[in-house]
Amino acid sequence: MASKRRVKGYRPPKRSLFYRIVKRLMRLIQPGNSLNRSLGGDVVLLLTLLIFGMFTAYPMVFIINNAFKPLSEILIFPPKLFVRNPTLNNFSDLFLLMSESWIPVSRYVFNTVLITVVGTAGHVIFASMAAYPLAKHRFPGVRGLNKVVVYSLMFNGAVTAIPAYVIMTQLGLIDTLWAIILPAFAFSLGLYLMKNFMEQIPTTYIESAYMDGASEFHIFWKIVMPLVKPAWLTLIILSFQTLWGATGGQYIYDEALKPLSFALNQIVGGGIARTGVVAAVSLFMMIVPVTVFIISQSSIIETMAHSGIKE
Repeated sequence: MASKRRVKGYRPPKRSLFYRIVKRLMRLIQPGNSLNRSLGGDVVLLLTLLIFGMFTAYPMVFIINNAFKPLSEILIFPPKLFVRNPTLNNFSDLFLLMSESWIPVSRYVFNTVLITVVGTAGHVIFASMAAYPLAKHRFPGVRGLNKVVVYSLMFNGAVTAIPAYVIMTQLGLIDTLWAIILPAFAFSLGLYLMKNFMEQIPTTYIESAYMDGASEFHIFWKIVMPLVKPAWLTLIILSFQTLWGATGGQYIYDEALKPLSFALNQIVGGGIARTGVVAAVSLFMMIVPVTVFIISQSSIIETMAHSGIKE
């Protein structure tokens, strides 16, 4: 049969989104692209992933829809997932309440961005520098220090609140942004994560660098840190999410130094009449960490796929 020739100016009809999704799924479950050993297994696997994906996305979809619901839809029972009469009144009420504050909104945003950026960067740097000798060097007391790091993960923040406040008071950091930033440098989870990743790096890499005359600092920044990229990218996401929602209420009393989350929580405490504003605040506080995660996840997955280093 003769092949069809393309007529000048002819454009094939556009396929629907459903048609394209089904076509991609059919390509995926072809024998040549099989994820499992059978077609039935592939179908079950895809359906399972789809179900779990829907459960995972449900809270995010609910928060996004709630932000655009009028008050009558937010308070309806049983609650509805999707908005019926979308409105922007919740956001306009939020901006109106923020504009009535005697501290400019830009000041709250600046405090939050400064705390988040400096705290995250410092945490990644200090955790990495502390994890490197614990993972790749042998010195007296290294096992004891490793146990201390593991045991520190057991303590909740509420348990260490009073000792942390006493330390911040003695250092004269109360009512300063450093009262939130400095403790972020010492999150034990980051140190534990970086140490475990660095232990997987073959020692031969470091020994070869020593033989080539590389310094300890050069080995750390040029060899070790690129190899543990998945760890510090994950650490950035975790630290960013923690610091973005930090209120600093136990350390900061000056209104001009308080972060944005504290100001938004003050608005939320206005009662049931501000339920719509609460929905808008929830979306605003969620969208920034989610955006950072979406931007970073491709790098994490791509790097972890090539990080199976074995000696």
